[in-house]
Amino acid sequence: MHIRAVRLDELPHLQDIERAAGQCFRDIGMPEIADDEPLPLGELARYPQAGLAWVAVNDTDIPVAYLIADRVDGNLHVEQVSVHPDSARRGVGRLLLDHLANHARSEGAPALTLTTFTQVPWNAPYYARCGFHLLDHGRLALGLRKIREREAAHGLDRWPRGCMRREL
Repeated sequence: MHIRAVRLDELPHLQDIERAAGQCFRDIGMPEIADDEPLPLGELARYPQAGLAWVAVNDTDIPVAYLIADRVDGNLHVEQVSVHPDSARRGVGRLLLDHLANHARSEGAPALTLTTFTQVPWNAPYYARCGFHLLDHGRLALGLRKIREREAAHGLDRWPRGCMRREL
């Protein structure tokens, strides 16, 4: 797999990847997550424009996975990472996370952060295998607290959720 920056003309394809990747939530009783629409194109466009969006591409340069990030509390925060099911379980997500870690190091960021479902096997347990650890909710910095508040308002707290951090 090759990782490169996202091109603006690929944004609809990223939405398709996220929709396809989300379908596995239906199988574990979380159809609302499976049906949740990806970010609108205008919102999604701000990530490549900020230099914080990457794709993993196949041999024909077609994206099979993507990662977008924000700068939060002095760290790089994984806003979304999605791998198309046809390319899942091949280390593509980890490759994107490692790419982000390298980018964060080059910016001088001390860590990566993310929010995730704690009891979904391909969420918190997977991220723990990638070097992330759960943070104490009561000790979150302001930026992560605001993200969690937005997620709760969006209904994501219907299932156990938490913040995780990977030191760099």
